[in-house]
Amino acid sequence: MTGDEPVADESVGDDIEYGIDEQPPVGESMVLGVQHYLTMVGANIAVPLILADAMGMPPGVTARFIGTFFVVSGIATLAQTTFGNRYPIVQGAPFSMLAPALAIVGVVTAGGVSGQPSWEAALLQLQGAIIVAAVVEVAMGYFGLVGKLRRYLSPVVIAPTIALIGLSLFNASQITTPDQSWWLLGLTLGLILLFSQYLDVKHRAFRLYPVILALVIAWVVAATLSVLGVIGGGHPGYIELGQVTDTRALMPIYPFQWGIPQVTTAFVVGMFAGVLASIVESIGDYYAVANITGSGAPSGKRINHGIGMEGLMNVFSGVMGTAGSTSYSENIGAIGLTGVASRYVVKIGAVIMLFVGFIGYFGQLIATIPDPIVGGLFIAMFGQIVAVGISNLRHVDLDSSRNTFVIGFALFVGLAIPAYMGNFESTIAFRESVGLEAGIDSLLAALGVAGTAAAGPIEAAAQAVVDTVFIIGSTGMAVGGLAALVLDNTIPGTREERGLAEWNRLTEDESEFESFWDRWVGTEATASRED
Repeated sequence: MTGDEPVADESVGDDIEYGIDEQPPVGESMVLGVQHYLTMVGANIAVPLILADAMGMPPGVTARFIGTFFVVSGIATLAQTTFGNRYPIVQGAPFSMLAPALAIVGVVTAGGVSGQPSWEAALLQLQGAIIVAAVVEVAMGYFGLVGKLRRYLSPVVIAPTIALIGLSLFNASQITTPDQSWWLLGLTLGLILLFSQYLDVKHRAFRLYPVILALVIAWVVAATLSVLGVIGGGHPGYIELGQVTDTRALMPIYPFQWGIPQVTTAFVVGMFAGVLASIVESIGDYYAVANITGSGAPSGKRINHGIGMEGLMNVFSGVMGTAGSTSYSENIGAIGLTGVASRYVVKIGAVIMLFVGFIGYFGQLIATIPDPIVGGLFIAMFGQIVAVGISNLRHVDLDSSRNTFVIGFALFVGLAIPAYMGNFESTIAFRESVGLEAGIDSLLAALGVAGTAAAGPIEAAAQAVVDTVFIIGSTGMAVGGLAALVLDNTIPGTREERGLAEWNRLTEDESEFESFWDRWVGTEATASRED
């Protein structure tokens, strides 16, 4: 047995249509797989577009850049669902690593590199930083360092962390932009609610396909109104259909397509801060998908394999020329809405995205989805994740003032500190606000090493500390999760009070998770095949 065959899963909740190990029919799986991916296209396109704009990348190259993100996403998802933690989580471009990426781009493009276009030089530095930082992530995962954190994770820590994953996009530009098209956003959100909550008992199609049905209907409405001239080019819901064919049919995507990555130590340190934020977010995602599917909380072994594989795929993303890869919360919200948690479905979707990433028309078509439609998807998806996080509190004694303080404090700082960090466009601006340069000069003068060889490492270390504070502080689930982790493990409280006694009962045993090595290479697997 490979682990992919449909089996009865007694732990699957009543609202789950297809459990993690179940395989719907191929045709149905293809539609469901595409639906999983459609929930994250907004974010997976936003990251390359933001980076391309910051680098001054030419339009023709940008289309290929976006296609590369989808190819990496497809391969990373296949790797994670097959060889990693084996959860049905889509992998995609991380926002948690966007802040250090923009910092690197800003530094390189500001100084320029002789003999190269600035966008190419910035991208090569970005690739090098991701590859080296990701190697450390691989070691942290496969050497078991991340899994050891599990013993310190109670529902008091996990609940606000997961909730902040959903709350992190409450002020996304696709939702709160001043020129928002509320009727189009409302149409998208209303259709999702109609299909998933009101009509789900009327027909199975409404239960399984609420997202793709809502997105297609809303897009057709916006496209029709655009063609008829009802909404013009300045309207946020306007769709320029001519853009779909204004690209190459096939995109040449291959390793080192932009050149050989370059490594700068300061950039690596800054990128590693983004990797740490990504790890915190991913652990929250693992707990969220386990909770929403009615499975036991992830074991340390499963967490280690998940983070280790994310590290490997970050290395791969650097080789291919993108800006990283991590677990995506969007499709976890889709699981809650559709009840489709099948790993097989997510794999099918990944294969489709892998191939269409090479097709230029696809990237251009996806890029025509108006922001109001994406905003409607965000509200439905991330609202679901917030609720999943809060549901973990059922294991906790909420009459305990200790618990309510930790939870409330974590949620508040997880929203407040990133809002403060939002005042600064980049780590460079944050350095200036804290007076880093003047502070370093004073420190070097006090140490008597100004102008010496020792000054360089001290400056680099100070910049790394400030950049790490900015990057972690810009990530809500990292701030809230770390705050809850420290408080919950230092403020006195019983195991029953913190929910650990019930939590440990629900956590899967280490032996329940079978890695790829266990299933295909280990001694037990070998003996089974021989029998």
